Amino acid sequence: MRGINSFTEPALKTVFADDFKIGAAVNPRTIVSQEHLLAYHFNSITAENEMKFESLHPAEDVYDFSEADKLVAFARKHQLAMRGHTLVWHNQTTDWLFQDKAGSPVNKETLLARMKSHMDMVVGRYRNDIYAWDVVNEVIADEGKALLRPSKWLDIAGPEFISKAFQFAHEADPKALLFYNDYNESHPHKRDKIYALLKSLLEQDVPVHGVGLQAHWNLYDPALDDVRAAIEKYASLGLQLQLTELDMSLFRFDDKRTDLKSPPADLLELQAERYEVMFRLLKEYGEVITSVTFWGAADDYTWLDDFPVRGRKNWPFLFDEQHAPKPAYNRLAVRNS
Repeated sequence: MRGINSFTEPALKTVFADDFKIGAAVNPRTIVSQEHLLAYHFNSITAENEMKFESLHPAEDVYDFSEADKLVAFARKHQLAMRGHTLVWHNQTTDWLFQDKAGSPVNKETLLARMKSHMDMVVGRYRNDIYAWDVVNEVIADEGKALLRPSKWLDIAGPEFISKAFQFAHEADPKALLFYNDYNESHPHKRDKIYALLKSLLEQDVPVHGVGLQAHWNLYDPALDDVRAAIEKYASLGLQLQLTELDMSLFRFDDKRTDLKSPPADLLELQAERYEVMFRLLKEYGEVITSVTFWGAADDYTWLDDFPVRGRKNWPFLFDEQHAPKPAYNRLAVRNS
């Protein structure tokens, strides 16, 4: 790994200083193993899993802030902005939230009261450290005519749980920017559903300030025109946009190959071209895109090593496993400096 004095290339946060924040998802391991890289190149961080419900609130009367506090302290140490991720999600949420002591589903009033209590505690605790929250995550149905995906939230509280989540988060920290966050955000069918949800929330005067485009992309998908259309459609609502979980897989989503032990030069060149055209597009919309966060920082750690093919190595970032710049970084730094 590179030492603290070996970073001489232009910092990403400097390259894009006039455009948007440059962030990375982190965890208690990577703030140690990638500390120098993170401090040099990035000016924003997001907790990978440590602020999700099951991590912070494993039982009704139990909160555990130990891991999340480490990340907040890291942000303070290096003067990094911090995003909170995520408050309401159908995954990584402990069962007690939806059940009474007998194991039966709670009623709507109980669930919403528990949601508010959780937000008062969590958002309130970090109100001086976290400037933006992914309040509601991935509630849109991927396929079909239904707007919302099935979930225990929806079963018990109905669609109102979404507006209540934003209301409670706003009450806990009136200064925080509040985002709706989702994946496949550029695919036209899902894009239109996300737009419909956001438009409805705004018409109800719900305090939603932005939309998070997760941007789990690959070398082939989504089409550049679809990304542009999505940006313009969301921006037409007057919301700010942030890319919240950007990575660029070398594999199509349905590609299950496992033969690559190192990244081929031709794929790294395709990745570089892909990052270059995407960032050129993002810079065009710098007035509405306020942050671009990678879902990691370098190829030594990425969730894509286990998804969608468990144990398959992937290389989705601008920096390699030794934290050295890759062709994709060189394209962005040289063309934007």
